[in-house]
Parts: sequence; structure tokens; C-alpha cells
Amino acid sequence: QVQLVESGGELVQAGGSLRLSCAASGRTFTNYRMGWFRQAPGKEREFVAAIAWSERVTIYADSVKGRFAISRDNAKNTVYLQMNSLKPEDTAVYYCAAGPTGWNRSNGYTYWGQGTQVTVSS
Repeated sequence: QVQLVESGGELVQAGGSLRLSCAASGRTFTNYRMGWFRQAPGKEREFVAAIAWSERVTIYADSVKGRFAISRDNAKNTVYLQMNSLKPEDTAVYYCAAGPTGWNRSNGYTYWGQGTQVTVSS
């Protein structure tokens, strides 16, 4: 069915920027939410950002507001996460997700990517 593939994670110094990409395939995503989550070792998976596939509505976790921006390119079936002013605490595996309800709730997402590692050095 739906395939999600993240890319763009890498090692970056604190204060730097990265852009993560999530390429989606397998179906249309009308009325779906697209989200980014992250999980650091020893911590629970946490919500980062979400966007409606069919409209320009976005939400963010408080921890990333003002630093991260989620966007989408429907023509490319791709969702992006622009990460600026990165901090060591942003280090985590970042996962892309898609689902019919979604938003900031992981159980609202049906499909998940494999994750991409973001490491922020100090």
C-alpha cells in the first residue's frame, strides 16, 4: 500500500540546519495528515510537526516552534521538515508518518517510514 521513505538525516553541528524529506507513494493522500515524529535512545517517540496533505494547516511541538517548519510538495508527493538552529537535544531518529486523523497523536497515523538519523553535535 503506502510507502514512506525518509531521507536527509546526517551529522550536523549545533546551530546548523537540515532538511528532511519524506517521499510518499502507493495512494493518494487527500484528507490525510502527514507528520514527523522523533525518538531518541531511551526516550519515547514524540511528536514534532504535522501538516494536512490537502490544505496548508500545520502544527508543531512546543520544543521546535520557531525552529522547525513542515511543508509539502503535492506534485512530488513529498513532505519536508526544515530544521534550523539545531540543538543536541534534537538528536534522534526522525520518522515520517501518514494517517487519516494524525495530528500530534501517533495512533492517528497508519503508515510509517523507516526513519532517518539526525545527530547534532555540541
